[in-house]
Amino acid sequence: MNVEKAKKRIAKQVKKGFNGYPQISLEYFGKTPSCANEVIISFTLEEGAQPQEQKFLSKNDAREDETIQSTLVKIIERANANTVTEIEGISIMA
Repeated sequence: MNVEKAKKRIAKQVKKGFNGYPQISLEYFGKTPSCANEVIISFTLEEGAQPQEQKFLSKNDAREDETIQSTLVKIIERANANTVTEIEGISIMA
């Protein structure tokens, strides 16, 4: 799947808003506000449950990495997530 198609599919899920659990959250991290070298995807099965996290690293921008974006789409689909959230922008790594 190409990177633009994957990003559109993720954005479509995010736009749906909160629809209950299971919930997936995406957060991008980088050393600068313009390049995300890391993405953490969190899966929460039900309200109050401890989220499970998985981290993906990229030498370049993870938001433009076809492999990472395609993997995120597959995780969302396989988890049957009712809600997908994405933290806006890039969180700066210390």
